[in-house]
Amino acid sequence: MDPQHWHDRWTNNQIGFHQASVNAHLSEFWPNAMQAGGKVFAPLCGKSVDLLWLRDQGYQVVGIELSPIAVRDFFTENQLTATQSRRDGLECWSSEGIEIYVGDFFNLTPAHLSDVTAVFDRASLIALPLNMRKDYVKHIQSLCVFKETFLITLEYPQDEMQGPPFSVLPDEVKMLYADKYRINVLKTFDALAENQNFVKRGVSQLNETVYHLVPKS
Repeated sequence: MDPQHWHDRWTNNQIGFHQASVNAHLSEFWPNAMQAGGKVFAPLCGKSVDLLWLRDQGYQVVGIELSPIAVRDFFTENQLTATQSRRDGLECWSSEGIEIYVGDFFNLTPAHLSDVTAVFDRASLIALPLNMRKDYVKHIQSLCVFKETFLITLEYPQDEMQGPPFSVLPDEVKMLYADKYRINVLKTFDALAENQNFVKRGVSQLNETVYHLVPKS
């Protein structure tokens, strides 16, 4: 997907994908599924308040976001004073247990993510079209080798709506992850009634699935 698409969305404040409150699945399932403490990587993080929730549970949080507008707004809206620096070629904003790199996810290197213990993917995999998802997973596995992952996907008839967000079916999750992870489904539920924007766009059914991916080695 052309990065300009996301720059335009943030410039024009077309950010219906942003959730103003903490993701309910995160607070419900993370404490029992994931190891306590450590550093969590949140790819394509936008200005998600989920980062604050993770920090408040005692984690260090590191994110990557393409849009400098999103990064600026995250710190401004949450009244956090950020320190800006450059690290291995990327701009980094940091404050009180949270650091967010500004730039292309594919420009991240393992040096940017030292000591990461887990990955939180609420809206990253589903933000990418089919032809990018395999490369995304390959790169994230090169950055965070053998780290448990908390993954949330959406499933709907892809021909009924043009993403993003895109539909990612269970078979694709298995194709992308099963060679290196045990795939545990924590919950699948009908999410159409609480997502009227999908109904307005012509979607007839919508499931949301929460996965806990556990490294095999």
